[in-house]
Amino acid sequence: MLKIILMAVSFVAGIVFTVFAQNNIIPMPIHMQLESGRLNLSSGLVLQTSIFDPISSKSLSAEIDALKGVLKEWNILLHNNAKKGIPVIRLELVAAKDQQSDEAYRLKIDRNGILIAASSPVGIFYGLQTLRQFELANNRIQYATIVDKPAFAWRGFLVDVGRKYQPIDMLKEQIDVMAKYKLNVLHFHFTEDLAWRLASKKYPGLTDASVMRRWEGKYYSEAEFRDLIKYCKQRNILFFPEIDMPGHSAAFKRYFGVDMQSDAGMLYIKELLKEFKETYPELDYLHIGGDEVKITNNNFMPEITKYVEDLGYKMTMGWEPGSNLSANTFRQLWMGGPTVIEEKGDQVYIDSKHLYINHMDPLETVTTLFYRKIGEQTEGNNNLLGATLCAWPDRAVAHPIDMFYQNAVYPGLLTFAERSWRGQGRSLWTANILPKGTRENNDFEEYEVRLLNHKTSYFTDKPFPYVKQMGLVWDLIGPFDNGGDLEAIFPIEEAPFSTAYSAMKQVEGGTVVLRHWWNDVVKGAIDNPSENTTWYARARIYCDQEGERGFWIGFDNLSRSYASDSPDLGTWDNRKSWVKVNNKLIEPPIWKQAGIAGDLEIPYVDEGYSYRAPTNINLKKGWNEVFIKLPVKDFNGKNWQTPVKWMFTFVPVD
Repeated sequence: MLKIILMAVSFVAGIVFTVFAQNNIIPMPIHMQLESGRLNLSSGLVLQTSIFDPISSKSLSAEIDALKGVLKEWNILLHNNAKKGIPVIRLELVAAKDQQSDEAYRLKIDRNGILIAASSPVGIFYGLQTLRQFELANNRIQYATIVDKPAFAWRGFLVDVGRKYQPIDMLKEQIDVMAKYKLNVLHFHFTEDLAWRLASKKYPGLTDASVMRRWEGKYYSEAEFRDLIKYCKQRNILFFPEIDMPGHSAAFKRYFGVDMQSDAGMLYIKELLKEFKETYPELDYLHIGGDEVKITNNNFMPEITKYVEDLGYKMTMGWEPGSNLSANTFRQLWMGGPTVIEEKGDQVYIDSKHLYINHMDPLETVTTLFYRKIGEQTEGNNNLLGATLCAWPDRAVAHPIDMFYQNAVYPGLLTFAERSWRGQGRSLWTANILPKGTRENNDFEEYEVRLLNHKTSYFTDKPFPYVKQMGLVWDLIGPFDNGGDLEAIFPIEEAPFSTAYSAMKQVEGGTVVLRHWWNDVVKGAIDNPSENTTWYARARIYCDQEGERGFWIGFDNLSRSYASDSPDLGTWDNRKSWVKVNNKLIEPPIWKQAGIAGDLEIPYVDEGYSYRAPTNINLKKGWNEVFIKLPVKDFNGKNWQTPVKWMFTFVPVD
């Protein structure tokens, strides 16, 4: 097996990590003290439970089932009765301390056994999720003391099944992952221009295939919807449905033949809302949308909001910016740059700005989410509940699973879970790993180790488009004025590794964004990027023996929400970028859809590195030189659907 050591021209990545396996927990607890002793579980554990209030109706039956699942994974017996010499696992409900979160818990492992204590069953459940990630060595588990609670109360994930239908089993798999990593809100967006995907008893034709424009005839029955609600509740996840109004309602209009904002349309939507509440009375929260629509009836949203409240919903939420929402409607932020949400006034916010993974390159996803500072606050407050990570892949896919290869869903979920539970983060937004020698670089390096351990431990049978980036450090050299000629040649190409050409900047990572689409709010690697310029990137990688190795290579992040064109044959991108290894030009793939004009209804098949076969490159034993050319003419795409993200990806894959 070939072993590659990633190094830059002037930097050697030779860090060896020696960590306890327990240091691989995600999200990392707020306080964790590991000790040298280990508890022997060879004979099993004896279950004990305790409730602080003898007449309390609280039950730990679901948590006991979760515990049994953990021990089954470990192949450890659980005894109901005390036995001499067998340690105890105690689940204990205790009186809540002042201002203590219901999701807080304590976990202690010592010579007496295992204790998980919390003021509510959900805290016990989260303690078990942390325990689940402890690794056993010869049936022994390390002593530890953990005191943990979330920085943000709302830690959500949005799935857009209106545009992209997902089978129930696929949704449940995501819910399971959410629960294991302590995410607690599933935002379920099931009404869209393309389709209305929930059965209606009053208007069964609303889900007829003829009304849909994608995944025709695919929708959720009442039984399936109830099953999802129950499945979430069992895992302490709030099922949060969205009926988007009055925008994103073309499917509604196709069926009823009227605009939702018309008098007749308002009657129909009220009937649907009433039926929804009567069918699913256990749902207390409802998202009412309000985004991306021209308001023609100023009374629509106020009247609908009052109607929804009169139906008995305890909370409504809408998109901001959006329509004329009522003052008591919670706001979900989605557009614009970073916003500081201070504790002030009565308005309550959920942050989803720059939390759309469909706009992010897979490797960039992890980098951006790791550094993300929710609401520009280190923790939640009365006005900032938390954040929701969103998967809005507008572009069609051939198969539902393709979405998970084109978007870093699971790497993103884990990283968002880390950030939303622990809080903190870095002000403003970034697309690249922060520089060597900084605390932020060290933090990312430590997190990446944990993330990749989880990939190999828990996601071997699931799409997980992320590989090691740390240690791959690039010299960026430029700018060279190309006068608008993307094929202009400069002397550095004759001797790219000559000391005559020094780095203007060094940047680390498998994906490097030189200039982001939204350069005004997401800074790239180049401080003041200029049009009509060419930059170069160079690095050396060390291989312990000669042989072939696979690489992810790319020069574009074709967003799954834009109608970007596919590359022409014989090119990596439309900017004439190229890559050489040991002075040999690496040929681009033979694109299956070469030169196809962008169309949201034409699925991508191989345009991105994470959903095509890696590019195989022959490496020599010892040092291998990588040299990349990065020209750009202008930063404007031919239209708003084809924006320019000036970037490259080059990284070895497992």
